Amino acid sequence: MTRIKAQAEACSGERTGQQLLVNQNPIAQPLASRRPTRKLYKRIKKAVKQKQSRRGVKEVQKFLHKGEKGVMVLTEDTLPIEVYCHLPAMCEDRNLPYVNIASKTRLGAASGSKRPTHVIMVKPQEADDECLGEVQSLPLAL
Repeated sequence: MTRIKAQAEACSGERTGQQLLVNQNPIAQPLASRRPTRKLYKRIKKAVKQKQSRRGVKEVQKFLHKGEKGVMVLTEDTLPIEVYCHLPAMCEDRNLPYVNIASKTRLGAASGSKRPTHVIMVKPQEADDECLGEVQSLPLAL
């Protein structure tokens, strides 16, 4: 068993911010802080109710190829990183904003699922100017 899996199993129940940083991927940049993450969770809940979101790697990739626009939210605790490591490059090619958040279980809960979710794409709306502005202002990885 790897060190990361052993630490993840030792952390039972709800994990704190420091415990979530243990599982951080090396490609998880830009990382949202606590306040933008809360706004993103609220926006994701609204988008799911309005059917304005795409959930899962396969579905998000399919709609990126079709040219759909939106804000992509990735999780930093996804292992192995090969599951979605191509998505940030696809976003940069298409000039789409993307951001990493700490927990795939919390992202799954915000999207109305009992299962963890690795990636979700939220279609932009006029009311999202503040949330979208915060995501776009985060520094991109080199």
